[in-house]
Amino acid sequence: MLAPDLARKASCEDCPIRHRAVCAHCEGDELQVLEGMKSYRTYTPGEPIVWAGDDFNFVASVVTGVAAMSQTMEDGRRQMVGLLLPSDFLGRPGRAHAAFDVTAATSVTLCRFERRPFEALLRETPAVGQRLLEMTLDELDAAREWMLLLGRKTAREKISSLLAILARREASLSQQIPGGEIAFDLQITREAMADYLGLTIETVSRQLTALRRDGVIVLTGSRHVTVPDYDNLAAEAGDDADGTQLT
Repeated sequence: MLAPDLARKASCEDCPIRHRAVCAHCEGDELQVLEGMKSYRTYTPGEPIVWAGDDFNFVASVVTGVAAMSQTMEDGRRQMVGLLLPSDFLGRPGRAHAAFDVTAATSVTLCRFERRPFEALLRETPAVGQRLLEMTLDELDAAREWMLLLGRKTAREKISSLLAILARREASLSQQIPGGEIAFDLQITREAMADYLGLTIETVSRQLTALRRDGVIVLTGSRHVTVPDYDNLAAEAGDDADGTQLT
């Protein structure tokens, strides 16, 4: 089912993630091929997209919303291992089974491609393969940074890091360079933030309150976040604004 806002602009040229998605380098005939292959599906909050070990017969780009990747251990304990944000790629060409549980954390719309036709497209369309390689390397860098975040950063730095990631993604989707004021909606719940960062919900709430009190962020209601000065938020996250950062 295509989300109503996407139904009015289903063309790849008008896609809100066009310049960041796996099709970012495609033009002309290549884009027409993708147009003919794609389909949309929308998932409700909490709905599973795929379970670990299931047949994974499609790959997809997140168009809107946030999905959570998690892994469940034999004793039932669950660890969230990643968030999929708009323009992120879901699935691995050449792999027939899902490695993680993937669940819609908010309402999520995917632009989907059947896996086998997409694998054939990769062999025939260098632009798609090149962009997928770039995205895979970005994902590897992000995973390494998360090892530092979860292992060494304080609770305040963890919350600031997550907010900085969301702020940068919002700026990127708007084709802006992060800096100055950035505003976005915090789509994931505080419970999901706690799960992802290895904190309690109470700690997440305290740290958000502290960041608001100190002027690092402005909260309107429970979800809308304004970052008055991105560099200030990056400093709170323990990041070097001129160095490598999570994407």
